[in-house]
Amino acid sequence: MYWTESGRFNKAWDLWRELDRMNQLFSGAGFPGTVAQEFPAVNAWSDGNEAVVTTELPGVDPAEVDISVVGRTLTLRGTRKPEEAGDGGSYHRRERWYGDFVRTIELPFTVESARVEAAFSKGVLTITLPRAEAEKPRKIAVKAA
Repeated sequence: MYWTESGRFNKAWDLWRELDRMNQLFSGAGFPGTVAQEFPAVNAWSDGNEAVVTTELPGVDPAEVDISVVGRTLTLRGTRKPEEAGDGGSYHRRERWYGDFVRTIELPFTVESARVEAAFSKGVLTITLPRAEAEKPRKIAVKAA
């Protein structure tokens, strides 16, 4: 009797384990090469003199994006407004995220904030962040005695 009841319990436990595994698989956590991400995803690179940060912001009005730089920290804030179903319709499926977002990116060097430039084209925001002059390496001339 004990083993029979125990077997039923284990099958139920396996069911919950299987549901958890499927949830992770379909949420992206189980696919190779995928990582759970914050919105918006960013790419950042540097050539030593400036850093460039790009991010895709589909459905975001550029006027709704606030960019601030303090020292080595870039902060992006904005809002993506929900789409309306239109003419009394209702959604069958709604997967696109909407709402307020904040992303903070630590840069490899201090930025000259007065010279930061941002451009928005085809849903992609590109931010160019020049390195502060005080941070740039200087070549020191050696004087012969």
